[in-house]
Amino acid sequence: MEIRVAVVGNVDAGKSTLLGVLTHGELDNGRGIARQKLFRHKHEMVSGRTSSVGNDILGFDVAGNVVNKPEHGNLDWIKICEQSSKVITFIDLAGHEKYLKTTVFGMTGHAPDFAMLMIGANAGVVGMTKEHLRLALALNVPVFVVVTKIDMCPPNVMQDTMKLLQRMLKSSGCRKIPVLVQNKDNVVCTATNFTSERMCPIFQVSNVTGENLGLLKMFLNLLSTRHKYDVTQPAEFQIDDTFSVPGVGTVVSGTLLRGLIKLNDTILLGPDSLGQFQSIVIKSIHRKRMPVKEVRGGQTASFALKKIKRSSIRKGMVMVSPKREPKACWEFQGEILVLHHPTTISVRYQAMVHVGSVRQTASIISMSQETLRTGDKALVRFRFIKNPEYLRTDMKMVFREGRTKAVGTVTQLFLQTGNNNSSTGATNNHYTRHQRSGKKSHQDGSGQAGRSQSNSQKQNKKGRRPRNHKSPYDYSQQQQQQQHSTVSMTAASDGSLTTGDHAATSTASALSSLSLTSISNTTAAGAATTATALHSDVDMDFSSSSPSSPSIPASTMPRA
Repeated sequence: MEIRVAVVGNVDAGKSTLLGVLTHGELDNGRGIARQKLFRHKHEMVSGRTSSVGNDILGFDVAGNVVNKPEHGNLDWIKICEQSSKVITFIDLAGHEKYLKTTVFGMTGHAPDFAMLMIGANAGVVGMTKEHLRLALALNVPVFVVVTKIDMCPPNVMQDTMKLLQRMLKSSGCRKIPVLVQNKDNVVCTATNFTSERMCPIFQVSNVTGENLGLLKMFLNLLSTRHKYDVTQPAEFQIDDTFSVPGVGTVVSGTLLRGLIKLNDTILLGPDSLGQFQSIVIKSIHRKRMPVKEVRGGQTASFALKKIKRSSIRKGMVMVSPKREPKACWEFQGEILVLHHPTTISVRYQAMVHVGSVRQTASIISMSQETLRTGDKALVRFRFIKNPEYLRTDMKMVFREGRTKAVGTVTQLFLQTGNNNSSTGATNNHYTRHQRSGKKSHQDGSGQAGRSQSNSQKQNKKGRRPRNHKSPYDYSQQQQQQQHSTVSMTAASDGSLTTGDHAATSTASALSSLSLTSISNTTAAGAATTATALHSDVDMDFSSSSPSSPSIPASTMPRA
């Protein structure tokens, strides 16, 4: 049995330190030596602040004893899983406001069963504590509170912290029943009624002295799963991270929400930027760093995929069974509740949307009300900005900009019927982007016109003559040619021409008919070329002019 617990709370509340003490069985020295074993990056070790989503496990055997026994300071996950009847997976999240988007992604994408809210006894309820509590309540995740650093906190400060905490839990927005756990009877009572009732256990622990850590471990052992996963349904696996392992290839990790996936199964991966799904083959499966042959619903795992690059996979994609016939959507409708916003929300407002492992900017297309303020509830239709996504109805969503702004549920999906929708959207974006920059492909003449115009403007700024500029001498020569042709045609109409003039007139008429024939043929060819370009290139600039007709050379014009 696997139970996922998300660890949230304000920065410097002792989240990573408590996990290091619980999983490695060694107390902290008061300067954060226990948290060094959980950090993933070097800058986290230097600053002491978690900036990414970390994972660690705590195993219990049938008797309820902890089986974590570090060897040379490291945990052997394979031995822990082999000896455990229940595994607690801790999801260590960031507490700093700068990394709120990472915390929201961990709460929505990793599908935790419970949330452990950490509060420092010396600091109290400050910073992001209320924000994380509000997020857990919006996602319907049961919360229990752990108050740390009780060994260094004065009694009066500790009393003020507990009063403020109880007032927050009893408020109208939370409506919890705070219960201070002080003995084993309280542990059994709170663990039994934790998921069904509004009870919120409160633990007071110390990572330096180890006070009340045994009660917290006992409570974690008595927890049970909240969801029942049906393995008979078609499989659905949401991806929350990607890797490129040398010698193995592309690896994806995430949570199997329903169904069953076995080794060498052929499943669908997507959606891509066009909303399409491609078939892939499962090469190997790992659970808790241990190779397995199958994964069931509700379990986290990693899959090695065949013949696919990591660059073609992103967070938020899913791997589903072909029986589901998945379809991506650009637009969806959700019923949201605005928790906090300084002004008003209206149409075309954009913010980040978190739905499961999906994290993408979306724009509001329509609302059931004209404007939304803090505390308003309405039906809102969203549209993704960059890529289509795979969603399901009744999924919890978080709509935020900076801090959490609104929460809600997906009520309706507007699925795309085929490739035309996504292709048209991509083409329009491509056309608009090139139209703004003034650069087009060689098949489109508008790009050359734009470049020639810009070149002319640059030359004019420098004081030079453009390429197509005509001098006054050129204009005067053209006027003389027009006068000569006018005199010739007038004389021909009057009939007062000599023999040489008749010959010149007949020659001019023959050349004129020949030129008109060539002009008509050239125009027809240009029309055919334009029609072919319209069918071959959807980005054709319709505002561009038709091919210019060839002019009659001046040397062929008759002289008067």
